[in-house]
Amino acid sequence: MYIRVVCPPQKTVSKAELKLQQYREVRAMALSVWMPASISISAPPTWYVKCSGAKASTADSIIPSSLLNSLKTLKFPRFWPWQKVKIGPLTVSPMGFGTWAWGNQLLWGYQESMDSQLQDTFNLALENGINFFDTADSYGTGKLNGQSERLLGKFIREFQGRKAFQDDIVIATKFAAYPWRLTPGQFVNACKSSLHRMQIEQIGIGQLHWSTANYAPLQERALWDGLVAMHEKGLVRAVGVSNYGPKQLLKIHDYLKARGVPLCSAQVQFSLLSMGRDQMEIKKLCDSLGIRLISYSPLGLGMLTGKYSPSNLPQGPRGLLFRQILPGLEPLLGSLKEIAKKRRKTMSQVAINWCICKGTIPIPGVKSVKQAEENLGALGWQLSADELSQLEYGALESPSKMIQNIFQTS
Repeated sequence: MYIRVVCPPQKTVSKAELKLQQYREVRAMALSVWMPASISISAPPTWYVKCSGAKASTADSIIPSSLLNSLKTLKFPRFWPWQKVKIGPLTVSPMGFGTWAWGNQLLWGYQESMDSQLQDTFNLALENGINFFDTADSYGTGKLNGQSERLLGKFIREFQGRKAFQDDIVIATKFAAYPWRLTPGQFVNACKSSLHRMQIEQIGIGQLHWSTANYAPLQERALWDGLVAMHEKGLVRAVGVSNYGPKQLLKIHDYLKARGVPLCSAQVQFSLLSMGRDQMEIKKLCDSLGIRLISYSPLGLGMLTGKYSPSNLPQGPRGLLFRQILPGLEPLLGSLKEIAKKRRKTMSQVAINWCICKGTIPIPGVKSVKQAEENLGALGWQLSADELSQLEYGALESPSKMIQNIFQTS
């Protein structure tokens, strides 16, 4: 938000007219916060502040005291409506939340007793303007396969807040390229199963979870045709891909375009830990083709949070990975820590903000209200050009890099 101190020329604007303008603009600001779904603002409002020494007048009473009292306790949003971003035909918050951990016992230690906490986390996100949630039909281990989608659908149905928040939700789910999904029809059935698990009528973005080009090239075309079919049937509003390298990304973009279906999003591992040649080439390609890049693992599975060290590792498989990579991240973690301290932010918030500044939509995973609150602190501000350069220099100087997803193609 920008606040300008304006001293209006007294010779051309009467006090009554000025106060009426004040009232209208303050009221517009209040409404933009209280009813964001029904008001569209294309530019930041101007707040007029009385110049020092200006005489009070009876016109001051034109602003109702009830409105002024309300403004004193007004909670401003994490971001303004004009800061939302486009993914094809969809408008979403500048950051989404990922739900990989919802149902994953092996990597994230999920237990069904955590569901109420996850629901509180979801509610907090919605109430703070987050309307973009990423999931997948394969999220959930063993008998809990699909649990992430089930929980997401349940939380949407049971949300007790404003209905406008529910109606504004955009779900992006990914369909696994399982070896038994060999035809377009089978891929469409996978989409219908996801709709059934979430108990919703339409998915925001239907995404192919990974490419089979490296090991089953004949299956790849059937999966592409499946994306076209689910879009034509109205099961999804837009289509996207995940873990596609630049070469395959260009191929599927051109194929879908020829079929009359735009490729709206590409989801890849993208962060200060994952900014290698392929990732930056993908980003450049997305920008040139009008594809929105969605950044998963923007915190490097937690390595960029500052919560871990070689002597303090997480449990499970992540601990093995952290043991290899963390010792070589000192330049990057030092830069994150320095900027976070100067900004009065956390290292996580700085790392996520970097992704936003690069024009991507980060989707950090959330398991608790505390995590969600911290991640929300990445919104509403922007790193400077010098800070971006400092972080990227620290990343380049760090000998360790994030291991890329084995499913990402060239």
